[in-house]
Amino acid sequence: MNATRPRIALFIPCLVDQVYPDIGFSMYKLLKHFGYDVTYDSRQTCCGQPAFNAGHRIEARKIARNFLKVFENADVIVGPSGSCTAMVRNYYPVLFRDDPVCDSARALGTRLLEFSEFCIRERIPEQISADFPAVIGFHHSCHSYRELGIRDAPLEILKRIGSLEIRQPKGEPVCCGFGGLFSVKYNAIGAAMANTRLLSFTELGVDRIISNDPGCIMHMRQEAIARGIGISILHLTEFLTKAMHIR
Repeated sequence: MNATRPRIALFIPCLVDQVYPDIGFSMYKLLKHFGYDVTYDSRQTCCGQPAFNAGHRIEARKIARNFLKVFENADVIVGPSGSCTAMVRNYYPVLFRDDPVCDSARALGTRLLEFSEFCIRERIPEQISADFPAVIGFHHSCHSYRELGIRDAPLEILKRIGSLEIRQPKGEPVCCGFGGLFSVKYNAIGAAMANTRLLSFTELGVDRIISNDPGCIMHMRQEAIARGIGISILHLTEFLTKAMHIR
């Protein structure tokens, strides 16, 4: 391990912990592969985003206080979710606006990075050496693309893989219809949006859709199964471990 590299505290969001643990394990394996010291604090729970989005500010604040406590001494926090990262970075200052911990919450948000933006900051793509023949498309989650401004980072990482062809739908990236509680309250609309998004990729002939947000992945996987669309939908970390043959 390079002593100059930061020690990383893993942030494992609810969907990864409870539904898609392979995303978290893949992120861990990649960070270790690139020479980082990685820690995981099992006291962590939800970041509070579902409660916050539902308008339950008191409950969200209780959950968020635990998050602040767990990661208060972490130098760098890395997570595989654009939406959860955006919650902490952009909305903790709102949640704790009149609270003494507001400054601490704002500072913690600057130390939390979504996986792909951490990779670019650390120049990790320069260390990638792999060859993986496939035709893929990348789905930008709304939170990572618009809330965090992560646009080129995932594609810069993927372009380092030899024999990989990337095909993107024309125009600005659009929502897959998940939106957290939106896809529950407005299921029919969310499902139709997911189908439209899936078709925008399958019409290009891609055999895999890659994304950096577990919520989008869950929503599109479910819709693909429901409509009989045979396409693999993977998180960026899952795809990289596969392409780089990391076990």
